[in-house]
Amino acid sequence: MALYIARMCLVFVVLLLLCVTEAVDRSNFKTCEQSSFCKRQRELKPGQSPYRVLLDTLELSDSRMTLQLINDNNKVRLLLELYRLQGNMTRVKINELKPLKPRYEVRDVLIADPPTEPLLVVTQDKNGLVLSLGQDEQRLIVSARPFRLDILKGPRVLLSLNSRGLLAFEHLRPCKDTISHKITSTFGGMWESIKSLFSSKHDDNTEEVEETETSKKASDKEDQTANEEEDKPGMWDETFKSHSDSKPNGPSSISLDFSFPDVEHVYGIPEHADTLRLKNTHGGDPYRLYNLDVFQYELNNPMALYGSVPVLISHNAQRTMGIFWLNAAETWVDVGSRTAGEGSTPQTDVRWISETGIIDVFIMLGPKPTDVFTQYASLTGTQAFPPLSTLGYHQCRWNYNDQEDVKTVDQGFDEHDIPYDFIWLDIEHADGKRYFTWDPQKFPQPREMLQGLMDKRRKMVTIVDPHIKVDADYKIHSEIRSKDLYVKNKDGADYEGWCWPGSSGYPDFTNPEMRTWWASRFAFDKYEGSMENLYTWNDMNEPSVFNGPEVTMHKDAQHGSWEHRDVHNLYGLYVQMATAEGLIQRSGGTERPFVLTRAFFAGSQRYGAVWTGDNAAEWGHLKMSIPMCLSLGLVGISFCGADVGGFFKHPSTELLVRWYQAGAYQSFFRGHAHLDTPRREPWLFGPENTALIREAIRQRYTLLPYWYQLLYSAHRTGQPVMRPLWVEYPEDPVTFGIENEYLIGKDLLVHPVTDEGAKSVTAYLPGKDEVWFDVHTFQKHEGGQNLYIPVSMSSIPVFQRGGSIITRKDRMRRSSSCMENDPYTLYVALSPQGTAEGELYIDDFHTFNFEKQKQFIHMLLQFSDNTLSSRNLALGSNFTTEAWIEKVIIMGAVQPSSVFLKTTDGVRVAVEFDFDSDTSVLTLRKPGMNAGAEWTVFLQYHQDTPKHNSPEHQTL
Repeated sequence: MALYIARMCLVFVVLLLLCVTEAVDRSNFKTCEQSSFCKRQRELKPGQSPYRVLLDTLELSDSRMTLQLINDNNKVRLLLELYRLQGNMTRVKINELKPLKPRYEVRDVLIADPPTEPLLVVTQDKNGLVLSLGQDEQRLIVSARPFRLDILKGPRVLLSLNSRGLLAFEHLRPCKDTISHKITSTFGGMWESIKSLFSSKHDDNTEEVEETETSKKASDKEDQTANEEEDKPGMWDETFKSHSDSKPNGPSSISLDFSFPDVEHVYGIPEHADTLRLKNTHGGDPYRLYNLDVFQYELNNPMALYGSVPVLISHNAQRTMGIFWLNAAETWVDVGSRTAGEGSTPQTDVRWISETGIIDVFIMLGPKPTDVFTQYASLTGTQAFPPLSTLGYHQCRWNYNDQEDVKTVDQGFDEHDIPYDFIWLDIEHADGKRYFTWDPQKFPQPREMLQGLMDKRRKMVTIVDPHIKVDADYKIHSEIRSKDLYVKNKDGADYEGWCWPGSSGYPDFTNPEMRTWWASRFAFDKYEGSMENLYTWNDMNEPSVFNGPEVTMHKDAQHGSWEHRDVHNLYGLYVQMATAEGLIQRSGGTERPFVLTRAFFAGSQRYGAVWTGDNAAEWGHLKMSIPMCLSLGLVGISFCGADVGGFFKHPSTELLVRWYQAGAYQSFFRGHAHLDTPRREPWLFGPENTALIREAIRQRYTLLPYWYQLLYSAHRTGQPVMRPLWVEYPEDPVTFGIENEYLIGKDLLVHPVTDEGAKSVTAYLPGKDEVWFDVHTFQKHEGGQNLYIPVSMSSIPVFQRGGSIITRKDRMRRSSSCMENDPYTLYVALSPQGTAEGELYIDDFHTFNFEKQKQFIHMLLQFSDNTLSSRNLALGSNFTTEAWIEKVIIMGAVQPSSVFLKTTDGVRVAVEFDFDSDTSVLTLRKPGMNAGAEWTVFLQYHQDTPKHNSPEHQTL
């Protein structure tokens, strides 16, 4: 009993600290200096690489080239593998040639073995060899001494590996506690003589002898007599604060540097609360990739957060490239940028350092941004295509108290005429924080509650976290324990840590059997009280361990034969993977799932949505939500958003309104708040602010067809939904550093108001030969300029690109599901050439039938030569819709003399229209075409009438 009381006191103290802390306690998290392997690697100086290539070990097959590398300091050999991949990519793998035991190689992230293309050695001599990469005069040069890889296009170096000589591979070795070490200690002088004898055979003068078949046969002896390296602190055990990390495998960290000539801008490696463009880390900590539960994170800081995607993208006006560092261990990324000046050319050097595993890197050679996104998607998959309803507004807090509270909040949205789709329940809804259960006093009839929402065509999300309360009467716990599916501690017993329920076990989601069992728990007859309109939120899946080192799991915990240090960054991905599979299985494979996750890795995009974690009600956090989501989009995670209003603290009404306005134009749109904050439902801040929030949410709902089409495109192609301006304007250097505005798709530019008391913003409108239309006023603006925009509290600066057609639904209902068959309005923004193009995508909005049975509508919308047409892109599909086109708004138009519609069966019908000469907007009213049909609308003009409102025609 005393032990139990002591444990409960510890939990109380932890929770109290979590609730009252004003900001992250950085002392809970390591710096590079405190991470022994990072410190060791960073102490290495550039320019003195000990690695060279043994060219006579070359082996070449159709798809793979291998070479051995040798470290001249310790004589340990590495195996270098090179693959040329389809789609203009190169894969480089480096591992120990003969490790004492296998080193971990990441699983379940790549969607398949990447298809390869033949490699061809063009030339070879004693200095190295040259391979053709078979595209655009691209070549790969392997330099032998020191080892270096360069990828060139013609005479220009695109990328170099180990050009700074920072390749470092800590080989696995026996602990010095072994008998051999004791012998060495006893007979030190004799051993040194033996080592000298062997090392004399490997000086520079015997290089040619080394690289013969005879020396290759002697490599075993060479490995056995390799120079012992000096032990340094942290190699075999490490302590951080009160936590000890045993390291039975000893030091095993890896490092490799990459150089990008002529590049000043690099992006990616989320998640960090920092600028979109990665900063120079020299003189400070590198960017850290290590999934952690960070309470109210700091801004402008490279410290690790909840998720990690080891993908970095380089960009200049000539080329975009990417690096995918496939390693799930703790990783640090050093960035050093040299800008052009004083006769020097710019260059960016990037160094990756991981605690364990192997070097497995994919070099994505672009050359365009869209190519890099396609290349990465071919490796790790594309964004899961969500149900339409998940793109609506989500209302959440920690916690809605009970069923009556849920009903009251739901009614509040109706009473204030505000649409929403989902209401969320946090950890307090469960019985004693036992997930997959309901509190019997607060939520005694969950099905009745869910049915009430379903009757209004609304849905719910409940939280299901991966820490399981240790309680013999809790079925989930007892079954996991009986199946022996928990993570183990270093001594082989079930690993236990402290989290919300108190003492908790952690399912081993790296085990496929565990994932299969977890997925089965979501069946309607297993998850009691659940229904088809109940979806899932995976939080705390870094995993969070309140009493663990850095608030996470001990690195020497065991996942089968692997240590947690090997797989740490994969844990959250596996939790979301198993949960998404469970939601799919419960419907018999019919329904698309929705799962929100806090922790993530490369490939997480395949399983659902991500949010940016425990932010705060501060203006800086509102601003930071933009580069954080843009960074995620660059690495494939397009379904992203930030907690509207800030999770911690209480926002001013101005901040809350501005956050709703910004959140309405991010992919995932959810209001969320901490348990200790005052209630924040949109109608609690006075009628004027309620009206402003209502308008922001309504703007979101009018654009749902566009969001849905973009998420479909992201699912099909891997292109991001929220995009930095440079993605669409890669040759415009002005766009390279912009992070306070962005594009949704390629056709909507958004510049949210993120400054307190702002009376104006200045937006950059890209494209010198383009025009942009204010979506609220239809005013036209020339591209290639900084536009001064006066703003009021109702302002959300949004512009539509000239040359685009965007579909909207302007009728407002209480949820997206109620709008499914409502008519569409086409917003046509003409280019200076009088053309425009867009798409309309429709399916059943919630099943996999679009994929499995090809049941969807996909129309290409085009305006050219005064003709607006709809053409079918979904050949072979017989899916139909009741929705129709009720209005067409053409911006930048000239008044026609008449308008008529021609259908595919030849019927010709006159169309009513209005023209506003002040805004040059032509409105076609009720043309009546079915949204899934092919049709053509003709604008007719008198012979001497200009046909579109171009600057040239305006002067006539």
